[in-house]
Amino acid sequence: MTSMPSRTIPLLICQDIQASHDFLVNAFGFRAGGVSRDAAGLAVHGEVEAGDTTIWLHRVVPEKGLAALTDVASSGLVIFVDDVDAHYRHAKSAGARIDSEPTDQSYGQREYGARDLDGHRFWFATPLPSNGSPSKG
Repeated sequence: MTSMPSRTIPLLICQDIQASHDFLVNAFGFRAGGVSRDAAGLAVHGEVEAGDTTIWLHRVVPEKGLAALTDVASSGLVIFVDDVDAHYRHAKSAGARIDSEPTDQSYGQREYGARDLDGHRFWFATPLPSNGSPSKG
C-alpha cells in the first residue's frame, strides 16, 4: 500500500518570477512569500500564499520542458474568497486579464475567471447560500 500525499504545492512556470510574484500579490491579494535569487542575482524561485496553500513560482527551463504559457492553458486553480465581486473589481483595476465576470453557477458558487501575467488560469469563487446557510467549497 502506498502512503497518501501529505501536502500538495501548485507550481507555476513564470517568465519573470519577480514580476509574477508582485502581480499575484497586488492583483489577486495573495500573501508574499519571497523570491530567491542565485549568486548572479537571477530569480530562481518564488512563493506566494493563497489561504493555507503555498504556490511555488518556478523559472522557465526549456531544456527540462518548463515553459511559460501564452494564451493556452490546460489547467488552473480555484481560489475561494470572502467576496468574489469585490475581489473581481480589485483584480480588474490592478490589470488582471479577466476571462469571465462574476456569475452564479449551478454548482453552488459565484465565480469569475482571470489570468496572471504568464497566462495561468484562476477562478475566484464564493459559495452561494444553500437553504439559508453558506455551502463549503
